[in-house]
Amino acid sequence: MITIHPFKALRPEATHARAVASRPYDVLNSREAKEEAQGNPNSFLHITKSEIDLPEDTDIHSREVYEKAKENLTAFISRNILFHENKACYYIYRLVMNGRSQTGLVCGSSVDDYEKGLIRKHEFTRPEKELDRINHISITGAQTGNVFLAYKNVAELDTLIENWQKDKNPVYDFEATDGIQHTIWIVNDDETITGITNIFATRVNCTYIADGHHRAASAAKVRTALGSAARPEADYFLTTLFPASQLEIMDYNRVVKDLNGHTEDSFLAALATTFTIIKASGVVKPSALHEMGLYLPGQWYRLTALPGTYTNDPIGVLDISILQEKVLAPLLGIADQRTDKRIDFVGGIRGLGELERRVNSGEMALAFSLYPVSIQQLFDIADSGNVMPPKSTWFEPKLRDGLLTHLPGTE
Repeated sequence: MITIHPFKALRPEATHARAVASRPYDVLNSREAKEEAQGNPNSFLHITKSEIDLPEDTDIHSREVYEKAKENLTAFISRNILFHENKACYYIYRLVMNGRSQTGLVCGSSVDDYEKGLIRKHEFTRPEKELDRINHISITGAQTGNVFLAYKNVAELDTLIENWQKDKNPVYDFEATDGIQHTIWIVNDDETITGITNIFATRVNCTYIADGHHRAASAAKVRTALGSAARPEADYFLTTLFPASQLEIMDYNRVVKDLNGHTEDSFLAALATTFTIIKASGVVKPSALHEMGLYLPGQWYRLTALPGTYTNDPIGVLDISILQEKVLAPLLGIADQRTDKRIDFVGGIRGLGELERRVNSGEMALAFSLYPVSIQQLFDIADSGNVMPPKSTWFEPKLRDGLLTHLPGTE
């Protein structure tokens, strides 16, 4: 069963919450982060993307960047923008996007559970991204990035969380610049805290990483690195747990830098052995499994995998597996999406126009639009002990950084 833990969050004063709250560090590049934080000295991006406060030619993985993050975090506390909760609590976090609501429980999840496989993974991680978070946590002393976990609904817990929202006033309630509503309640009643802890300890067999594989892996490695110096809070890492029924997965698309020696015509001819190919008059947003879009400069194509070119096991049936096995590896020479610098990933929230932009600009040679993975597929794969290709799922809406930060080295 699952072990969770209330914690003393580092969080903003209510009057500063909207200004502090920032989009997750890993959905923005440095330029975008600098633009978003411009004119807002209280944006948490000054901590999660602290290179925005250094010269533009600074290596974003240099120690100077992490030291700047630590300096900025200390300044936020000294200016009374952030304060440390005086009691270990749970927090309820509701997000509303385009009229759709999802509500999760913010807590510390057990590093032991992660290492035992009770917190189940569906992706491998990229070493350089792990190292970035390890350095950020180790130097700042703070886990700023929230790991998004899913669990199979428990009716008793659903009711408890729903009733708390009805009966209590939120500590934060604001609409962010992207139109998403963020509302947080503090669960500080001892009996309720114990009840929530016991529900997970007795009713929830496992949780699933929906978003944040690198953040989870990094938290575990930080505890290992600390060794005997680790304090009790290092046994837990910052998570928000959402019931499966409330979650929606968006598409996660690909762009590739070159055709690996192919011409456009020879590449299309090679694809025809695996797919039916139809030239499209506009953007191709796949509407079913085994259908995907291909964009070459100025032209979209609809690809449909031919029967017999894929298997029906939990991994083989995924469109991203078909893309990897039939296109990326054999035709484009991309054997490992985690490490190959010729491929990049574009979350569905950016829209298919972002794929066109990156190809039309000459930065990339082609793009693929994909049909989203379902939450049940994610559970099935994680339960089987298998992993998906990297960056197979994109969840929206996303939690904001800065509203609730975990300090594993301070208690």
